[in-house]
Amino acid sequence: MSDSTITLHDHGKTLVCKGEHPNLLALFQQHQLVVEYQCREGYCGSCRMRLVKGDVIYSQKPLAFINEGDILPCCCLPVEDIELAL
Repeated sequence: MSDSTITLHDHGKTLVCKGEHPNLLALFQQHQLVVEYQCREGYCGSCRMRLVKGDVIYSQKPLAFINEGDILPCCCLPVEDIELAL
């Protein structure tokens, strides 16, 4: 997968997602961005955020229901440059 640019509207930041990142949540943690998640406590869906532009692919099927236009960064990666509203 090639590098993708992630634009975060609410933070005014732009990040680059490289092949070394297993998912978007790992990228956010690497850059010390606070994103609520409770995956390790058995609750899926708390990291939900709005995909403004672009597309993602899921490495595993999310346990939580995802509304159209939302993503779960704990289990997806961008397939192109994306814009997110956190």
